[in-house]
Amino acid sequence: MCSFCHQAKLLLKKKKVLFKEIKIDNDIEKRKEMINRSNRKTVPQIFIDNQHIGGCDDLYNLEKNRKLDFILKKNKNFSI
Repeated sequence: MCSFCHQAKLLLKKKKVLFKEIKIDNDIEKRKEMINRSNRKTVPQIFIDNQHIGGCDDLYNLEKNRKLDFILKKNKNFSI
């Protein structure tokens, strides 16, 4: 279990956001797909309505700068 993934999920759960978790641990094809989508090899990679938000730090920076709630209110599809 990745601590950054855990922290990102905690924040989204706190915000009562339903999200789809895409596990890439043992799935090489899913891993390649996520790298292609995000151009990053680290986890988690967070997408909101197919827009790449970034990783855990990026998610928490949005929260810190009071931008996360605005993004969450106007979107409906979340994946991490």
